[in-house]
Amino acid sequence: MTLIAPAPTGIDLLRELEQVVAVEIDRHLAIAKEWFPHEYVPWSQGRDFDGVLGGEAWRPEESNLTEVGRISLTLNLLTEDNLPSYHFEIANMFGRDGAWGTWVHRWTAEEGRHGIAIRDYLMAVRAVDPVALERSRMEHMEAGYAGDHMDNPLHVVAYVTFQELATRVSHRNSGRECGDPLAEQLLARIATDENLHMVFYRNLLKSAFDLAPDVAMRAVTDMVTDFRMPGHGISGFERASVKIALGGVYNLRIHLDDVLQPVLRNLKVMERTDLGPEGEQAREELAAFLAILETKAAQFDERLAARQARLAARA
Repeated sequence: MTLIAPAPTGIDLLRELEQVVAVEIDRHLAIAKEWFPHEYVPWSQGRDFDGVLGGEAWRPEESNLTEVGRISLTLNLLTEDNLPSYHFEIANMFGRDGAWGTWVHRWTAEEGRHGIAIRDYLMAVRAVDPVALERSRMEHMEAGYAGDHMDNPLHVVAYVTFQELATRVSHRNSGRECGDPLAEQLLARIATDENLHMVFYRNLLKSAFDLAPDVAMRAVTDMVTDFRMPGHGISGFERASVKIALGGVYNLRIHLDDVLQPVLRNLKVMERTDLGPEGEQAREELAAFLAILETKAAQFDERLAARQARLAARA
């Protein structure tokens, strides 16, 4: 009788994936382009604020961004600000040595540029209240961050695959809604980074499906059905989320059509023929959840269209 070795899980799976990580790092470095945050900041528009330098206090009417753009950029920045917490989480999970460690540090360095660039831009154009922004940053970082399912390495890989794409979509749409071509250019540049990060993790997830299909299927299902953006702990997140949903930056329809479905199609999740009973069960759960989400997205579309019609009539 031929014995079939059990599929690797946990730390064993991370070790199995390390050679894939090494290949993906080489691919990433060959594609990623160096860029500099200061080049996207209109420094000539900047002025001293009140306080130590005795400049001008910020006034709301100084912001030239749309309301949706301002809220979205602020939310994006506060999310990026919590990078130390994210680094701590993934470094503890993936380690600081070998190919995994190389990637963890590279990813952190690239992500660090995003917060630098967005903050410098917002301060130079005086688009947000700097005092309120700093207080929100302190509050958010003091609360820390604890990701969902952080005890399972493959769940983390699955989560960041979807999360990186969600962040890319959010940044790109935020730029388009800002009403400032420079902001759109900056956020498009950041979105390019996020897309490369998504591809890195997606390729790892694809390899995980080949190594342990049932385990990978369960991880994907758990992450899709329990997905939350990393900035969900930000004070006022729910109110801000409603604004950016209505403003077309990120909502249920976008989440389903532009984030979940593209990744699932690329992984050929619904077409796989190598799943065992546990994997099939997870896939059935995923299919049922996606059907419910489609219904909710359609309802949201109807409400949004009705709202836009009312606003147009009043105008």
